[in-house]
Amino acid sequence: MLTRFTTVAFQGIEVAPIDVQCQLGNGLPAFTLVGLADKAVTESRERVRAALAAIGLSLPPKRITINLAPADRQKEGSHYDLPIALALLCAIEVLPATLGERYVAMGELALDGALAPVGGALAAAIAAHGMDRGLICPEAQGPEAAWSGAEILAPASLLALVNHVKGRQMLARPTPLIAEETAAALDFADVKGQETAKRALELAAAGNHNLLLTGPPGSGKSMLAARLPGILPPLDPDEALEASLIHSLGDGLPQGRLLRQRPFRAPHHSASAAALVGGGRKGQPGEISLAHRGVLFLDELPEFGRQTLEALRQPLETGSVTIARAQAHVTFPARFLLAAAMNPCKCGYLGDPARQCRRVPICGAEYTAKLSGPLLDRIDLTVTVPPVSASDLALPPPAERSADIAARVAAARERQRERFHRHGIRCNAEADGALLTEIAKADEGASDLLRRAAERMNLSARAYHRVLRVARTAADLAGSGPICRDHVAEALAFRPTATPFLAPEPA
Repeated sequence: MLTRFTTVAFQGIEVAPIDVQCQLGNGLPAFTLVGLADKAVTESRERVRAALAAIGLSLPPKRITINLAPADRQKEGSHYDLPIALALLCAIEVLPATLGERYVAMGELALDGALAPVGGALAAAIAAHGMDRGLICPEAQGPEAAWSGAEILAPASLLALVNHVKGRQMLARPTPLIAEETAAALDFADVKGQETAKRALELAAAGNHNLLLTGPPGSGKSMLAARLPGILPPLDPDEALEASLIHSLGDGLPQGRLLRQRPFRAPHHSASAAALVGGGRKGQPGEISLAHRGVLFLDELPEFGRQTLEALRQPLETGSVTIARAQAHVTFPARFLLAAAMNPCKCGYLGDPARQCRRVPICGAEYTAKLSGPLLDRIDLTVTVPPVSASDLALPPPAERSADIAARVAAARERQRERFHRHGIRCNAEADGALLTEIAKADEGASDLLRRAAERMNLSARAYHRVLRVARTAADLAGSGPICRDHVAEALAFRPTATPFLAPEPA
């Protein structure tokens, strides 16, 4: 007898259907699993055997063959446990064979028959809905799967699922949930001084521009960057679905709730290239994909490995990352706002005669040597964060709070949304080619300033276009139509130069 059940395999955020075929044949009792399965999948035989025993069933004394088709596609992960068990239950006529025609299944089985959460329930539910089927998944992932619109069965155990199918104890339909909006605990009102850096962060948030903060230890670089999420607008429904799909495959969604606030990822500088951009044996999403539609904060930027930093160049330009493996190419979205921070040199006090080391300025050049020209060319805004004096710390808190800045950022983002709604992009940082030429129209004074500055600063074509994008964002924050001279001047003031980290001579 041959029975079938459908499950899924993941290629990035794309989903491919997998046909789980179960055949009971004559011969010596055996339980064979074929179809290019990895170790976690082949071990499912023992988990399925123990789970069936836990609900009072035993395997029939026949030759059991499980085939995962197509057989030439690599099968990875523990989510194959439940579809294998269901195909087997259909084969021994505990469940109707037609169940496999109505549902897609995924889930890991514990030895007592309980269902443990697995990654990718949201993506699997969307795929099942596209096949005009429902999804069977673990109870903990029912809320996220319910967003797909498909019929969802989310049992806590294999026994609960069997009882539901037989009509003995019906399962409740899971309710779609969204993460609660938490009040921002970090506020720009806590930051005294640093008005230039605050303006740079406002520009970065308004147009999704990459940002680099440089300054001595204790000047407030990390403090400023940590407050960046507080001025970003919440995710819109499409962005929330994109970000939640990636987190479902990676870290998982907390309590199965869709994300509402923009991700903020801050990996340690010891992170490998695979941890940052994604990869590994299973092609998992990395930090840059988990920061999709949010912020990726890289503190102590030159302390990251050179190879790790260079791996950022393609995602910063294209908004996606492609991981090449021998058997497949996996692509993840990676449209993030890069916020980086660094000291000007190894000791951190380059430009301070009282505290700088004896190797000035060689120590600064050596410390920043990991930051290549092409990488710096992809950073829109560079700002020097000076040390805060004791007199600044004694000042009363600033009157402007994060909510005030967030309101201006939201207004600028709304102008961009209306501008780009027919072009498939969302922010000025994503505009390119003819579209950038159309939206970044400058008056005569602004055009003349940009032309002369590009010649004097030896701006590359990429840098020239990035200045235009930042100027367009400055104009949006000001509520201006055409780009004016002041907007271009501000964008140029934040533009990285050939040697941006050498501090000026003290007065």
